[in-house]
Amino acid sequence: MARDEGRGRGKGRGRGRGEREERDEFVDKLVAINRVAKVVKGGKNFGFAALVVVGDQKGRVGFGKGKAREVPEAIRKATQEAKRNLVRVPLREGRTLHHDASGRWGAGKVVLRAAPAGTGIIAGGPMRAIFETLGVQDVVAKSIGSSNPYNMVRATVDALKDQTSPRSIAAKRGKKVSDVLSRRTGGGQAGATDNAGAAA
Repeated sequence: MARDEGRGRGKGRGRGRGEREERDEFVDKLVAINRVAKVVKGGKNFGFAALVVVGDQKGRVGFGKGKAREVPEAIRKATQEAKRNLVRVPLREGRTLHHDASGRWGAGKVVLRAAPAGTGIIAGGPMRAIFETLGVQDVVAKSIGSSNPYNMVRATVDALKDQTSPRSIAAKRGKKVSDVLSRRTGGGQAGATDNAGAAA
């Protein structure tokens, strides 16, 4: 009898450690929390709606919404949904985007630009939370539409989904990564010589 209890305790400890490791892998940020009301026959039921962004700071990010009567429960629900909706984004050198991008969701419009090392995260509010949890260190972002955090988060994720890496482009074309990169730089040099010839 005593042996069985001991085994049960050991199993529980192992499971708790696994959950802790999974929790530590992700970083979550609370973007917005609103008090909401549901009108019922006897009056109003008040609750809270939370918007949470979750990421592993290594190229994965997701967002989720949750509603509950209490704030902690709403945040927990939003965090669980965000972990189910993770998106993988390729990063250049693990610190910035591969190319400029724009995204749109409803009235929310955002423009994202890759930046050189040392620039930092130049973005406001909900967009900054996404970049910090994604693991981006250098980026310039601008919201040119709605300031609604839900629309801004969705528009930013929409823009990040369009990110492609030279490796994925090379795989699609059946070429080497060096061929794709050399063509891009070579095209720029050819254009520069053509312009110089035209000016002469």
